[in-house]
Amino acid sequence: MPVIWIAGIYFGSLCVLLLSAFWDTNPFTAEVVHELTLDNFRTIFERNVYRDVAWRTIRMAALVTVADAVLAFPIAYYMARVASPRTRNILVVAVLMPLWANYLVKAYAWRTMLSDGGVINWALAPLGLHFDGYSTVGLWLVFTYLWLPFMILPIYAGLERIPNSLLEASADLGGRSLRTFTRVVLPLAFPAVVAGSIFTFSLTLGDYIAPGLITSEQFIGTVIYSIRGEALPVAAAYSLVPIVVMVVYLLVARRLRAFESL
Repeated sequence: MPVIWIAGIYFGSLCVLLLSAFWDTNPFTAEVVHELTLDNFRTIFERNVYRDVAWRTIRMAALVTVADAVLAFPIAYYMARVASPRTRNILVVAVLMPLWANYLVKAYAWRTMLSDGGVINWALAPLGLHFDGYSTVGLWLVFTYLWLPFMILPIYAGLERIPNSLLEASADLGGRSLRTFTRVVLPLAFPAVVAGSIFTFSLTLGDYIAPGLITSEQFIGTVIYSIRGEALPVAAAYSLVPIVVMVVYLLVARRLRAFESL
């Protein structure tokens, strides 16, 4: 019964969001007018600023996903295939510990680290280097750190399910370590990578707190947050962009049969 209530509230909210995207706004009072119109979507497609922000957000989400996958795979592989049971348990706890910390605490901690007097520039100072942390690159680092556990855990679970007999069979057939990794391990772990990428990609698309703290550049979440008061229907229409992007992504992943062995 609680699940039904939660699902009803969630999908009900989505329906209201979809409906409000077709409402209009009074140009003089800024009040919402409950009249169906497509002007909000026309505004999003015709104004370059909305297209640029959407592309910047999608690009950031893709870069964060790639970075997390590159960092997470060797960590997860060591946890699943190399580490002893005791070490594995310690590493699992270490991966989970950042999830116990409050999101705002981690975001503000990174804001301090990326400042001119932060630990990153303190470490680079002896080398004569300076890093502008309040930038897109700084935000990329923050997102990569925030969502890394969401990539490590699915890959770890996927690698742990690979039978040792398959690796032994590859070795018996003359497959070297690299060939076994590319021909056996990677294909079997691909669904787990896709599962992790769903988290990292979607969480980056919708985040508006970290961009507001780290950089002055606008992303989908910050734009929606800033215009929700004066142009609620436009904000509702713009919020459908990440939803559509994720639906397309999931359809492509399903087309590639990424979920068959999950």
